[in-house]
Amino acid sequence: MEITPGNLEWKDSYKLLVGSILPRPIAFVTTMDKMGIVNAAPFSFFTAICADPMLICFSPMRRGTDGKKKDTLANIEEMKEFVINIVSEDWIEKMNICATEFTAETDELEIAGLEKVSSQIVKPPRVKESKVHLECTLYQLLHFGEHAGAGSLVIGKVEHVHVAEELYEKGRINTDKLKPVGRMAGQMYTKPLGDVFELIRKTNPR
Repeated sequence: MEITPGNLEWKDSYKLLVGSILPRPIAFVTTMDKMGIVNAAPFSFFTAICADPMLICFSPMRRGTDGKKKDTLANIEEMKEFVINIVSEDWIEKMNICATEFTAETDELEIAGLEKVSSQIVKPPRVKESKVHLECTLYQLLHFGEHAGAGSLVIGKVEHVHVAEELYEKGRINTDKLKPVGRMAGQMYTKPLGDVFELIRKTNPR
């Protein structure tokens, strides 16, 4: 099968992306507007960029219904701060509630039954149920269109990291205890630790 993306509707291109790039880690992003209203939403176009400076990125797409910016993006543009809350198995269903398109005035965390805790550096709160939090300031923001199917790239500089004590062992995070969740295509998710294997990188392939 040979496919040219330019000949597809954006929804069909989206299906190819999410069906090919997987599993994808989930960034549960908390932001705040200038009135102090907190927004929380999950994004699975999310990864690390580099360690020095410590940069991460995620991509909020435009709303599929009308092409408008999502509240997360609007808040980051306005306040230049956000928190990445890493998602674990034990609160994945509550995270999913926050994926609904609520109005900007809605407190998704309250509806989902998730608890806010104060951040160390930035104004947006962290999610107490998360075991790892990355407090970020906006480093760079790129936009790629203003229509449904378009999106933006949010690059954040990690200013402070919170890790649950039971996870942190000799400078590393114990993945078994974190129990992260990955996003697949459609409505499917995965538990990445279900079947893992070690593959040692060779120093000299010859």
